[in-house]
Amino acid sequence: MFFTYLRRELRRRRKAALVVASGLALGIALVIVVSSVSAGMGQAQDKVLQSLYGLGTDMTVTKAEAPAGTTGGNARPKFQFGAKGSSDDSKQSSDRVMVQGFQTLSSATVGKVGEQSGVSSAVGGLSLNVLKVNGQFKRGEYKQRAGGGATGRRGGGGGAPQGEVQGGGANFDVDSYTVYGTDVAHLGLGPLTSSKISSGRTFTSAETDAKVAVADASYAKKKKLKVGSTVTISSVTYKIVGIATPDSGDSAANLYLPLEQAQTLAGAKDKVTTVYVEATDSKQISGVKSTIQKNVPGTTVTTSADLADTVSGSLSTASNLATNVGKWLSIAVLIAAFLVAGLLTSSAVSRRVREFGTLKALGWKSSRVTRQVVGEALVNGLLGGVIGIALGLAGAYIVTAISPTLSASVGSSAGSSGGARGGFGGGGFGGGMRGGFGGGRQAASKALDIALTAPVSVSVIGLAVALAVAGGLIAGGFGGWRAARLRPADALRRVE
Repeated sequence: MFFTYLRRELRRRRKAALVVASGLALGIALVIVVSSVSAGMGQAQDKVLQSLYGLGTDMTVTKAEAPAGTTGGNARPKFQFGAKGSSDDSKQSSDRVMVQGFQTLSSATVGKVGEQSGVSSAVGGLSLNVLKVNGQFKRGEYKQRAGGGATGRRGGGGGAPQGEVQGGGANFDVDSYTVYGTDVAHLGLGPLTSSKISSGRTFTSAETDAKVAVADASYAKKKKLKVGSTVTISSVTYKIVGIATPDSGDSAANLYLPLEQAQTLAGAKDKVTTVYVEATDSKQISGVKSTIQKNVPGTTVTTSADLADTVSGSLSTASNLATNVGKWLSIAVLIAAFLVAGLLTSSAVSRRVREFGTLKALGWKSSRVTRQVVGEALVNGLLGGVIGIALGLAGAYIVTAISPTLSASVGSSAGSSGGARGGFGGGGFGGGMRGGFGGGRQAASKALDIALTAPVSVSVIGLAVALAVAGGLIAGGFGGWRAARLRPADALRRVE
């Protein structure tokens, strides 16, 4: 009887039911789209962080900065360049290998971090900047002034010819690139995991101190490198065994070397700049961070969540828009949809006074009338949920199909602004030297372009169903309360 009457009443009031369902559907569809876009923003941020620190890295450990007013343990290296040879136009070439950030940790720190509770694995890496200086000195020429000769005396001494040195100076080119020393025995963690070997091979566990290198694809193209080519750093020649193409954005470094080779180049034996950490449980990262900071003093622990706050660019703007404006807009639309559904259901009950009065006169209890109204509203809510899910899926599909490109940038201790070039003017070293060093020492900022997607998860669909049921119950609550207050005698006296 209940379902027969329910089906008949819904069929009689198709238009009213469709209006209520459509209102709920719009609110549910907006929630699905906003939730899926927010999830896409999270995935985009993960891609940005993955390009910096590699797949599987939950946090990084670096040396804590020295307090203000004190000198850190690693002094900044001085750049000194002496001319070789005595002939004119002598060409000069020199490399300066510097630790990025000038802060290092002992290699023993890697093992200490790996022993902490909640840490699945820990791997050390050494990030370097290399400044390659090429150029030549030019000796100036002494020219006597016109009319020179014994034109004056100094302190009563004999006459001296008056002249000046013309020309000369130096003209140098500075090329800056980055090198990352990777632990070849643990290749599953660290920046190199954010790239795929597109040509050749990666390192083997036996190449702990081998003179081999893996080149980033963009850098290899720029320098015309391929598998089998060689590169020279500080008079040491390395053979390119592989070309790595980053999964998204730029790579973490221009060249990758075995860790021991990188330490030798930088004069940083048994030193690392960063410890990359994978947690046993991704839900306990904050607890693992606290444990490391407590048990490994003198370090700074940075999690993916910490870095996500530093992501800037249109990705950050869109993320804030989806998180803040989108969230509150969805809530406002849902509240409005629920209220409209409730009011429409209540209004429908008012128009059915004679019907409910007759049913009560025939023996229906108020609870049965209320159940009937709630049942109708619940069906309307579920219908709205179906329509809303369909609209939401369509909206998410459109966003994914369009895949708008968002830009993102984030500072990185492992990043690279490699390839910066500077020159020394013919008159001297000053401005050119400062410009050259600026490119090498500047903290790198990764600029990436990320295609936005809008994945829809099962939990979002479950949320939509819950909202549909909630909307139906709220609307039914309005109408049921109104119907329960009707008295048969009063209802029968009214005419529709």
